[in-house]
Formats: sequence, C-alpha cells, structure tokens
Amino acid sequence: MKNTNIKLEVLELHQKIGSNVKKIRLAKGLTQLELSMQIGQKSTTIISQAELGSKKHFNIEQLYKISQILECDITDFFN
Repeated sequence: MKNTNIKLEVLELHQKIGSNVKKIRLAKGLTQLELSMQIGQKSTTIISQAELGSKKHFNIEQLYKISQILECDITDFFN
C-alpha cells in the first residue's frame, strides 16, 4: 500500500505549503485578493482553496511568483 502512503504524504505537503503561504502572506499584510491579483488571478479561488489545502494547490510557477511578491525564499513554503 505504498501508493496510499504517497497520496497521504502529498496531501500533507500541499496542506503545509498552503499553511505557510497563508502565514507569510498575513505577516506581510496582504489579503488573498491582493495576492491573487499580483500573481495574475482574477479571483481568490486558488489562494483560498490552496491555503486551506482543499481541492486546489499551487503549481511551481505560482509558488515562484508568490515568493517574489512576499519577498521570501520559495523553500520557506516547504518548511
């Protein structure tokens, strides 16, 4: 059942990334809408759902853009 463990680990990783993006975003004083607009999104859907670790998650391009906007290292999202 290795596949089940991998799926769980990936889900936990997505949740950790979303949680860290939210923590850093709030520390920088940005709203979900402000961050969404700055990465080229027209709504907060991707930000809100990815921060919650639900149906959607950030892709690498989005994480890179977010790290630039939040002035942090992209690896900060994985710690």
